[in-house]
Amino acid sequence: MLTQDILNALKGYMKDLSKDITFVLQTGEHEKRAELKEMLSQLASTSNKITLVESDRSDTLRSPVSFLVQANGEDTGITFSGVPGGHEFNSLILAVLQAGGSQLKLDESIQNMVKKVKDKLKFQVYVSLSCHACPDVVQAMNQFALLNPNIEAEMIDGGVYPELIEENNIQGVPTVYMNGEVFASGKVEIAGIIEKLSAAQPEILEQDSNAEEIPLQDVAVIGGGPAGISAAIYSARKGLAVTIIADRFGGQVKDTMGIENLISVKYTTGPELTGSLVEHLDEHEIIKKEHIRVDKIENGTIKTLTLSNGEVVRTRSIIVATGANWRELGVPGEKENIGNGVAYCPHCDGPFYKGKDVAVIGGGNSGVEAALDLAGIVKSVTVYEFLPELKADQVLVEQLYKRDNITVVKNAATKQVIAENGKVTAIEYIDRATEEVKQQPLQGIFVQIGLVPNSKVMQGVVDLTKYGEIIINEKGATSESGIFACGDVTTVPYKQIVVAMGEGAKASLAAFDYLLMNPVSEQAEKEQAA
Repeated sequence: MLTQDILNALKGYMKDLSKDITFVLQTGEHEKRAELKEMLSQLASTSNKITLVESDRSDTLRSPVSFLVQANGEDTGITFSGVPGGHEFNSLILAVLQAGGSQLKLDESIQNMVKKVKDKLKFQVYVSLSCHACPDVVQAMNQFALLNPNIEAEMIDGGVYPELIEENNIQGVPTVYMNGEVFASGKVEIAGIIEKLSAAQPEILEQDSNAEEIPLQDVAVIGGGPAGISAAIYSARKGLAVTIIADRFGGQVKDTMGIENLISVKYTTGPELTGSLVEHLDEHEIIKKEHIRVDKIENGTIKTLTLSNGEVVRTRSIIVATGANWRELGVPGEKENIGNGVAYCPHCDGPFYKGKDVAVIGGGNSGVEAALDLAGIVKSVTVYEFLPELKADQVLVEQLYKRDNITVVKNAATKQVIAENGKVTAIEYIDRATEEVKQQPLQGIFVQIGLVPNSKVMQGVVDLTKYGEIIINEKGATSESGIFACGDVTTVPYKQIVVAMGEGAKASLAAFDYLLMNPVSEQAEKEQAA
């Protein structure tokens, strides 16, 4: 199953293990068990500190294709149900390394919050192995379990447990359950999970009196996509003190599967590009705050950022690179059925609609690419475009019309999403040419109608357009002195990765010029801190 090259690479990683790791595989029969046992046996061969045992742990383990991870003979609280291949293979390897003593990836402030949880919490993360957004959630939950003995985390592959998917009416991943109740579903981000956990366990927000304070920063970058990381790297190369705060590194890029227009890189994927961006970021002395949001910004000569984890960052300048999120249709039935037939990520949720009829709303590049991806999985795809013609590149449109199971409906305005018994059953739309209201029976709707700026935290801080974009000049400066912006959250046209990277660099250089022209006296710094 694992190639010799992969095994050789793993042997190098496993040299860092400081604890003995045991895979405890549940006994019994299952068509996937031999495959899982082979994988675990191969992993065990990479280090004399890893062993595989088979044991009847039916009180803890779900089925014969479930196994738990022990460290020095003690349960870590980490369980995998299914064969963790595909995107989840990294989750398994990280679980082994982190249980074996490697440093956790979560921000220290988040680790401290998780350690304060007093109640028993059992998390179950439903995934598909083709979902590139799922590993982040699985890996975070595994770290929660390692940090706190009151927490358990189980990855469940929906492809291996279709009965659970049907029983729980799951139509989107990742879906997270906590103590048997839905905790988060659809497009789940770790920052959102932390906020939900804080609401359920408010004591974790209590600040430690001896917590180390972040020193005054020259630049605080808000956002971890191509624009934000570019701005942070450029600022660090100028010798500035830099902090970058992000929901997640990579931003929307991480959800992009095929990238063919990043000059000098013929082809890459969103996860691969994100890895390269973070690797470059790590080459510099930059304070990184991932899975954390900025809740409040107070302007002044020294600007104050209050973070979702309770920390405060004081900085001389700010670069906003918060990007954009998928735009919603805003019609009845949409929000109510997210994760139950309404989705925004064809790569993540497409496998749940195998053999079914689905719609893609939007005829731009994203919509047509989504339709082409889904066509190989589902029974049929209907693309609905508001305008009289598709907006996608001609090369994509040509591919679209070559598919026998794709239909295009133009001049269509979505009116509502129709559902019965908690599942989407049809879409209702208006034929804009005739004003006739029509319905199309289907089981899934993928919304691909563009992006909306993530500028909520900037409302009342800087000037925005009526669409929520931050207004900037040719240097990336906003309406407020010392606050700059770049990337998809701004008025800069053409929301492209290569454009965002350049805009991030430009905003950084403009911030550097601002800092040179606006030095802060020690007295002024002390007065504002007080």
